[in-house]
Amino acid sequence: MSTTPTRLFRTVAIAEAVTWTGLLIGMFLKYVTETTELGVRVFGMLHGVVFVAYVVTTVVVWVDRRWSLGRGALALVAAVPPLATLVLEWWAVRKDWLGDSWRLPAGAGAGLPDRVVGWLIGNPLRGLAVGAVAVALLTGLALVVGPPASS
Repeated sequence: MSTTPTRLFRTVAIAEAVTWTGLLIGMFLKYVTETTELGVRVFGMLHGVVFVAYVVTTVVVWVDRRWSLGRGALALVAAVPPLATLVLEWWAVRKDWLGDSWRLPAGAGAGLPDRVVGWLIGNPLRGLAVGAVAVALLTGLALVVGPPASS
């Protein structure tokens, strides 16, 4: 069974929402009940990784499906408010933004983004490996930069 744009985007969007929920529960336990910070430690890191995976997936689908700048930006911004990726995924399926087949392996375009995404999609194992490395590198960068400073 091959992965379609819809299946890939839906899976990562749902995972992003699930980890957001875990992080929200963890923050409630840490800051409201003051019982444990384990949920924030576990789901904070997990959500960070899945957030980055959502961004990478969104860019791949954006390029493959030839989304407009507005549509792609909306899909990226949906990862910021809790659980908004669920709404965005629901909307994207209903508006046929995703599709049941990849455009690029069959006819990769001339532009660099199309060639890169076509190369990734053309060999799913290679795409998964490169995606995992990209997520690891971006997550590591985020850890080095650290959280936003609070005033």
